Amino acid sequence: MSVPDSTDPDSHEPGSTDPLEIERRLATAHLDVRGRMPWSSNVTLLVELYDCDPSEQTVEGEATDPADRGPVDDGPSVEPLGRAVYKPHRGEQPLWDFPDGLYRREVAAYRLSRALGWDVVPPTVERDGPFGPGSLQWFVDADFDQHYFTMLEDDALHDQLRRLCAFDLVANSTDRKGGHVLVDGHGHLWAIDNGLCLHAEVKLRTVIWDFAGEPLPADLADDLARLVEHPLPSDLADLLDPFERDALQARARALLTEARFPHDPTGRRVPWPLV
Repeated sequence: MSVPDSTDPDSHEPGSTDPLEIERRLATAHLDVRGRMPWSSNVTLLVELYDCDPSEQTVEGEATDPADRGPVDDGPSVEPLGRAVYKPHRGEQPLWDFPDGLYRREVAAYRLSRALGWDVVPPTVERDGPFGPGSLQWFVDADFDQHYFTMLEDDALHDQLRRLCAFDLVANSTDRKGGHVLVDGHGHLWAIDNGLCLHAEVKLRTVIWDFAGEPLPADLADDLARLVEHPLPSDLADLLDPFERDALQARARALLTEARFPHDPTGRRVPWPLV
């Protein structure tokens, strides 16, 4: 995977440490809700991750009054392990064309990214939280004034944008707005808000059409070939129904066969708003 060399465990950028270690943190940490993220139709919460409940730090195994908390040599750290985005199932708005449980598609998108070796979706797990089961995705520290259309002006990012374009084609991404593409401090691109994807029917809506007609890069073709030549990883397949699994493989084969990024002949396969 294309990750920076840094292994600083305190970094909040998902590429800065081993993804499996980040998954472990996401799956086991105590979640402290900091507030609701704006501009989301579904409930989306920013949380901090801790070794334990920060209000219940222990000294030699005994709970202390929060007012008396201080540095503890052997106790759990009260410094956050990182931040994450929590999308509880109970906060989802029902959709007529997607089945219940969009949070599981957030997890499936990450597992597809991992299966391809493309590292385009931040580590994401399914787990219980303060408001019940949902998805928990590592928070990307980014310049939120940037989006797909500003990134497109930087030629150095085009290879990563092509990879993200291929990912959306295979994942059948239905809501790839410009603001759903982030660039971290290392210049690595991440795709977020992936709850609308992997449907069995063609529902592609994305802003990434600027590479239409270009040949599919050889390295991406090799990764896709490995995906279609073997059964889907069980942790991905288990999140999809049989029709969705077959459709995923069919989309990957079609992109391999065409060997070019497709055009949108309708001009309508874009989300709204664009950013």
